[in-house]
Amino acid sequence: MGRKPIVIGIAGGTGSGKTSVTKSIYDQFKGHSILMIQQDSYYKDQTHLPMEERLKTNYDHPLAFDNDLFIEHINDLLQYKPIEKPVYDYTIHTRSEETVMVDPKEVIILEGILVLEDERLRDLMDIKIFVDTDADIRILRRMQRDIKERGRTIDSVIDQYISVVRPMHNQFCEPTKKYADIIIPEGGQNFVAIDLMATKIQTILEQVSVL
Repeated sequence: MGRKPIVIGIAGGTGSGKTSVTKSIYDQFKGHSILMIQQDSYYKDQTHLPMEERLKTNYDHPLAFDNDLFIEHINDLLQYKPIEKPVYDYTIHTRSEETVMVDPKEVIILEGILVLEDERLRDLMDIKIFVDTDADIRILRRMQRDIKERGRTIDSVIDQYISVVRPMHNQFCEPTKKYADIIIPEGGQNFVAIDLMATKIQTILEQVSVL
């Protein structure tokens, strides 16, 4: 093949709508040569730690991620090699023994709160996007998700947000906005921005003659 795949990074705080943006773009090209990888799959393996230590994991800190493996896998995909993507099991706070086979595609979308934080990751990206949503909207969305989907109490969500999520966002996530080529306000509700990105990807796919 004469060219390497296109890599798009989509970052943003918890509840910003980055997953909705990613999914909206991906869904428009389902069945074509595009794949999506979430940074959450690359939380570090903690099998060697006792459960009480695993429970202390700060999932909003850059050190929680195994970026070395993440980068290695992206480089494999850029060389059109398949990868075995890890699966993270939140019930035991470590990596599952299962993996998912992922075949290379022409467009690779990387999504996660800190995908723009590591310079090595940024250097692999052709397009860098930051989904920018007000903090009050983000905390409400997170609260809804954690209570409905994860059985959390309002108090525990608020406590975690104030003690961990907010300071980590301000320290590590928000500053990565300056690396973005495109900033999308209001996440998944910004249909104009999503359509523009879809048009750009369409052009890329047509250039590599895979549609």
